[in-house]
Amino acid sequence: MPSISQSPVLFRLLLLLALVLLALTTLNYGALEIDSRAWLAPDSDQGRVLYQLRLPRLLLTLLAGALLAATGAAAQALFRNPLADPSLIGVSAGAALAVVTLMVFAGGWLLQHRLASLAMPLSAFIGGLASTWLVVRLSRSLAGVSVTTLLLTGMAINAIALAGIGALKYLSDELTLRQASFWLMGNFGVQGWMPVIVLMLVAFPVLMLLAREGRELNLLLLGVSQAQLLGVNVAQLQRRLVVLCALGVGAVVAFGGLISFVGLIVPHLVRLLCGPDNRHLLPHSALLGAFFLGLADLLSRMLASPAELPVGILTALVGGPFFLFVLLYRMKRGGGHA
Repeated sequence: MPSISQSPVLFRLLLLLALVLLALTTLNYGALEIDSRAWLAPDSDQGRVLYQLRLPRLLLTLLAGALLAATGAAAQALFRNPLADPSLIGVSAGAALAVVTLMVFAGGWLLQHRLASLAMPLSAFIGGLASTWLVVRLSRSLAGVSVTTLLLTGMAINAIALAGIGALKYLSDELTLRQASFWLMGNFGVQGWMPVIVLMLVAFPVLMLLAREGRELNLLLLGVSQAQLLGVNVAQLQRRLVVLCALGVGAVVAFGGLISFVGLIVPHLVRLLCGPDNRHLLPHSALLGAFFLGLADLLSRMLASPAELPVGILTALVGGPFFLFVLLYRMKRGGGHA
């Protein structure tokens, strides 16, 4: 029987099976037990809970996990550094700053206008794209983009964006302050299908376009000069992936808040299990990211039931130690240099 590392198809089937089992568990777990007849009675009390609360939340969580993990894998391959998570290079913080700005200065409009569901992801995309462009621009030199400078610049942009968020929270009223604070900790407590539809319209094109970049990202692993000799337009590849990462992460931030470390942890696990080939790494990361964030969301409802923990807290509790482990491991192997 082939091992997982030798059979990407087997690994993909196992991930799909795990997602199905997770979905069944998530849909049936909660304060209200769901009877199997609720699937055929959407107008009943159980049916409304199932179709208006649990199913949209499940799909939103799975799409968000897939986007965060796939964009994380793409960022790590693009910058040839396993620490280049999109949240570390300013995407998440820039998107969050844009959304909090919208919440503070247009909170009343968001509550009343039907286009509010589109305004938040649009503002998050603009904020994420602007912050990422600024980080890449400041990190560029005559030799190209410096990974070390990129990460350090990303930390600085993150700090500036978080300071801006703090200032906006200070200026906001009590209701907006509570909404922004809870949203920033990461949660998927939405009602209805509009957020799911919007995220689907973003997720499927982004994931498909990222999957198409696997071959060029493999060539980029050989080095910028070698990739250019083999026909890769590195500058265009960088621009495409920056836009895709900003779009994907911005949409997740708009509907789920700040959820860190998914794009860092999941690609590492996939590389350990099935190798570094980006043609398989990107789709497998999307599937495992969906499972990881779906499981984190389920645990957030279970651990403090009937209350609910913000899912961003759980991912940070797992991701923080994992990030330190990877950093120390790389320093040990590199003789003190990460």
